[in-house]
Amino acid sequence: MLWKKGRRSDNVVDARGDDVGGGGGGMRFGGGKGLSLTAILLIVGIGWITGQDPLQILGQLTGQMDQQSAPATNPSRQAPPANDQGAEFVRSILGDTEDTWGQIFQQAGRQYKEPTLVLFSNRVNSACGLATSATGPFYCPADQKVYLDMAFFEEMSRRFSAAGDFAQAYVIAHEVGHHVQTLLGVSAKIQAARQQGRQMEGDGGLLVRQELQADCLAGVWANNAQKRLNWLEPGDIEEALNAANAIGDDRLQQQGQGRVVPDSFTHGTSAQRMRWFKTGFAQGQVGQCDTFAAKNL
Repeated sequence: MLWKKGRRSDNVVDARGDDVGGGGGGMRFGGGKGLSLTAILLIVGIGWITGQDPLQILGQLTGQMDQQSAPATNPSRQAPPANDQGAEFVRSILGDTEDTWGQIFQQAGRQYKEPTLVLFSNRVNSACGLATSATGPFYCPADQKVYLDMAFFEEMSRRFSAAGDFAQAYVIAHEVGHHVQTLLGVSAKIQAARQQGRQMEGDGGLLVRQELQADCLAGVWANNAQKRLNWLEPGDIEEALNAANAIGDDRLQQQGQGRVVPDSFTHGTSAQRMRWFKTGFAQGQVGQCDTFAAKNL
């Protein structure tokens, strides 16, 4: 991938080395009351028991709150060092997602609000609560930020055999896809469905459909970025598909517990994740990514 062709984003904050990523007091709800550590741990425990992603639960719980009531979790806006190639790569990919989605939103008569991407190490405090590197990259709808510990890329290569710069770009684009969902109102609808008691997890559940749509949106970005920059090289798409295959619910469950439990799916199977990325990449149209209407995922 000729990633150096990409425009560098100014929305990357380097919080590596900060104790908790410059955070300010954990997840909070309206009225200024913070959610206690005990409550956060309880939510995480519920996530483990039910098979849901704890960060997804935390993010959805705060997804509709007034942005002005979110905690002041902004790390000091320190740009990554100019000689940091890993950070330069992240800035390039994020910058191109800004260009791509800015253009797509403009064509639809809307304005794209660019997210901030926070680089952290070990742990970080977001508006969705305290997270560690073990959580992996995540998007928090409450503060509209993407959080990334670049050690995850090393784990992708070592643990999942999913190496390559475009595999890493896919991960970033997937999280930005969740930001697009927030701007389009999808996240709010998921939260409303949760409050109505609808089934969230499980094969074909709303969480799976939400994640597969983010995969599709990553494909939409890849299509449009390639048309503009012609930066993909032979094997790049295969890298992204390999990454999608490596982190499917079925494969991760088989590796982790020796069996597959579809009722606890939260992200979709390997085949589904690859399919929806390819769907987005094939035509580069957001309209192709309506996973919620799809009968067969």
